[in-house]
Amino acid sequence: MKHWFYGLLAFALTFSAKAQLTSTGNFVRDNYRKMEYKIPMRDGTKLHTAVYVPKDASATNKYPFMMQRTCYSVAPYGPEAYPAQVGPSGTLMREKFIFVYQDVRGRWASEGTWTNMTPTVTDVQPAVVAKGKKTTAKPVSTTAVDESSDTYDTIDWLLKNVPNNNGRAGQWGISYPGFYTAASLPNAHPALKAASPQAPISDFFFDDFHHNGAFIQAYLFTFPVFGIQHPKPTTEAWYNDEFIKTGTKDGFQFQYDLGPLKNADKYYKDNFYWQETVNHPNYDEFWQKRGLLPHLKNIRPAVMTVGGWFDAEDLYGPFNIYKTIEKSSPGAYNTLVVGPFGHGRWSRETGHTMHSNVYFGDSIATFYQRNIEAKFFNHFLKGAGDGKSGLPEAYLFNTGRNEWKMFDKWPAANAQTVQFRLASNGQLTQQGGNSTGFSEFVSDPMKPVPYTEDNTTTQGFTPFNYMSEDQRFAARRPDVLTFQTDVLTEDMTLGGEIIAKLKVSTTGTDADWVVKLIDVYPPDEPNHAYMPNKNITLGNYQQMVRSEAMRGRFRNSFEKPEPFKSGEVTDVNFRLQDVLHTFKKGHRIMIQVQSTWFPLIDRNPQKYVDNIYKADAADFQKATHRVYENSTIDVQVLK
Repeated sequence: MKHWFYGLLAFALTFSAKAQLTSTGNFVRDNYRKMEYKIPMRDGTKLHTAVYVPKDASATNKYPFMMQRTCYSVAPYGPEAYPAQVGPSGTLMREKFIFVYQDVRGRWASEGTWTNMTPTVTDVQPAVVAKGKKTTAKPVSTTAVDESSDTYDTIDWLLKNVPNNNGRAGQWGISYPGFYTAASLPNAHPALKAASPQAPISDFFFDDFHHNGAFIQAYLFTFPVFGIQHPKPTTEAWYNDEFIKTGTKDGFQFQYDLGPLKNADKYYKDNFYWQETVNHPNYDEFWQKRGLLPHLKNIRPAVMTVGGWFDAEDLYGPFNIYKTIEKSSPGAYNTLVVGPFGHGRWSRETGHTMHSNVYFGDSIATFYQRNIEAKFFNHFLKGAGDGKSGLPEAYLFNTGRNEWKMFDKWPAANAQTVQFRLASNGQLTQQGGNSTGFSEFVSDPMKPVPYTEDNTTTQGFTPFNYMSEDQRFAARRPDVLTFQTDVLTEDMTLGGEIIAKLKVSTTGTDADWVVKLIDVYPPDEPNHAYMPNKNITLGNYQQMVRSEAMRGRFRNSFEKPEPFKSGEVTDVNFRLQDVLHTFKKGHRIMIQVQSTWFPLIDRNPQKYVDNIYKADAADFQKATHRVYENSTIDVQVLK
């Protein structure tokens, strides 16, 4: 079986990819018994499920369930085929649980129809507390199904049919499996005691396929995986022949030569998810009903949401799932963990923890697995199961000091908002500004600003490295505005939320706005011992710390886009994802503003059209953009 996509998603260390690695004498085969089941859901659909039970399980030695539900295959298939590892880490595998893996509806060996980001629709009666005793949740409808109901039905079946369980279940997953974990939380089964959505998707209009409505063009290559139905359950890959053959390793050039997005139809005319994306350019009902956040109410299981500061795919999801549960379910056990990782890379140990050219320390993934993840699941599935897990409300890694920090609230209670102004002389300052002063640049969609210097990797999935990559290549372009502070005379720790409040104008009628927060190293910064590229010097290195794009047409509403009026000063406000980074004494803080970021996001024609996916080549035009001095970047600073 060819699992090309696993490598593409860098899931080499999640179970779905590790499942390809079998051996005749590994720990799993020696210590677990494998069973495969077709578990019926309430509508009769049967989902393929692999269960690994510890061989020493007995009536006096019972284990909790630990489940992952995935659209990426639970291979290897067959009761005699064992993976090299089960569970989220070797630590938990050795401590032993009843590990459960399930193909979701319409994927691989399961029956049903595949749906991206299954809408939450199930009408169920939540568990209630009567005189301190919970009653069991009972489904009202036997036909309406979603990921919550499928998880509920699976847990219910497992409790009744897999012996020697202790009556508790946990769930985890990275990326799409992280979504399935989060989607199990509404109306959860009473036995689901602990859930850890990791790098979870929460809304495809803001995560993965879009950033604030701007299409992530680097994802163009993934549509065969998400937009093809297979007619019946299978254990063989069905999409291998559908991938675009670029004919070049220069991904930037391929994406550029493609021209307007409408030309992708020659590859994806019959791809249902591509056509859905093209036909729903705005945040309409199609996307809204797939958004998970409005359904995260009355959450009962303990939740530990995990993310990586340099996750190029899913950074919006972790922060917004955590914050939504905080608001909607204030009594829930709800904790947030964010480390110095790319997408899902806390699931493997690399020794020296690196991202791009930045070194963060050694064995950080192991620390997370042993001291955070294992502690969470052991407490709620094997231990007391109360709110006293020993973990803080938020366990976050400071990417400037290279150390874990604990918080009893996030954003922290002592965070103070500081405004940095984008002065027309290139200064980033906290002083008051002139509302008529401005900086301007010409944005040409036919000569877009690259988002990375490594053009060879843009032919596939979004590279991890750009999120901490050196930005000197962009700072030297005339279509990138650069603002920086004086050299800092003391450390400054940004910890919390970031909001860009831009005052802009354009000679066109549409525009994108990209804001990047950058740590500028001092000229004499020494290289560390683990530099992946010995030709790069860290002296004057411009490390990107945080970045985000905003499609200007959505500045007032994601549902109802509107053009700019040429030459009129307009507010464009948007949130960047949270940050915990100390800018050290001797460094500078820099902000870069630009309007193209290719091919991370697609090119805006800068002439307003109803649907950019259907724009013609003639619609793309140059425009002069201005950013006015009373524009600010609002950050939270920890004292």
